[in-house]
Formats: sequence, C-alpha cells, structure tokens
Amino acid sequence: MVDSLKSDSIQHLQTSESSHLESGHQSELMFYYFAYGSCMCPVDLKRSLGETAHHYVVGVARLSGYKLGFYYRSPHRDCGCLDIVKDPNSHVEGVLYCLPMRLSDQLDLREDVSRGGYQHELITVTVGQTVYTNVRTYSVVNKLSRELAPNDWYSNVVLRGASTCGLTEKYFWQLFYHIYQLQSYHKRQYS
Repeated sequence: MVDSLKSDSIQHLQTSESSHLESGHQSELMFYYFAYGSCMCPVDLKRSLGETAHHYVVGVARLSGYKLGFYYRSPHRDCGCLDIVKDPNSHVEGVLYCLPMRLSDQLDLREDVSRGGYQHELITVTVGQTVYTNVRTYSVVNKLSRELAPNDWYSNVVLRGASTCGLTEKYFWQLFYHIYQLQSYHKRQYS
C-alpha cells in the first residue's frame, strides 16, 4: 500500500528530460524546469522565450540538499547572479515549469550554456506532496570563490518572481536579507 502511494505521488518523465504531454488537441514534447533565480518571474522569462510563461507554471517547488549563492558573474548584467550549491542542511525554493521542448534552446541561450556560463543539472523537487524527478535546472560551470552582489535590476526581478509565484514568506525574507547584505558589503567596499 505504501509503495503504491509513493508511486502515485512521484511524477517523472519517461526519458531523462522529456515526455509527451497532452496540450489541448496537440501532443507536444515537454520537460520540467526548476527556476530559482530571475526565471521565477514569468514576465521576465517571457522576454527570453518569446511567449507567455504563466500557463507553464506547475507550482512552487522545493529542492532539498542545496543552497543559493551568487556565484556567477553575468557578462550581460555585470553583476552576481544566482547559482545552486550542494548543502545537505539547506533547501532552495523556486518555481517548477513544464515547458515545451521547442523552448529549450531559448532557455539555454538565456543561461549562457554555449559559452560555459551554466550547465544542465537533473534534480528532484517536490511541489506540495508530489515528487518530480528528472527535472532540469541550471548550475554554474565555473563558480566564483566568493559571492558577488547582484545589481538592483537583477535583485528586483528575482524578488518579484519569488513574491508573484508564492514562495514562502520566510524564504522570501531570507532571500531579501541575503541580497541586502551582499549589496551593503559591496557598497562599503566600493564607496
């Protein structure tokens, strides 16, 4: 009985990253994507994907065994950007999307995959009591040795996504305070 309940609550895709999911009358190749940074904001994600992302949101997801850190210097934004780092005592909250595979290249472009910025990483997340396996996320290839403060624009997009998509209040304020500390330290160093 317990095993059948477990299997009912585990959502996974038939291959490592993709499955055919029914979308209206069309069947389209899809993949799960866990966003923990600026892509949590569906409005900002639309900029890269070229179409509305709201209807692809599955829900607020939790990634256990990782923590967030600003370990990437974005060449486009000239500031620190978020990354996930393994930490058995932490978790990361974010947004789980179920995206059409046709949007994969645009997402890779946004994450600088071809230039060695981020790389695909397959993870397991939970949304409520449901477990999703073989979920794509992105992690930094060459992590900075110390966190680099994000700029105001990037911070605002991340926090807007966290608020809009309903991350827990406690997690939102932890993220806000972490950003504030990094930016305050940066301002003291360079003023």
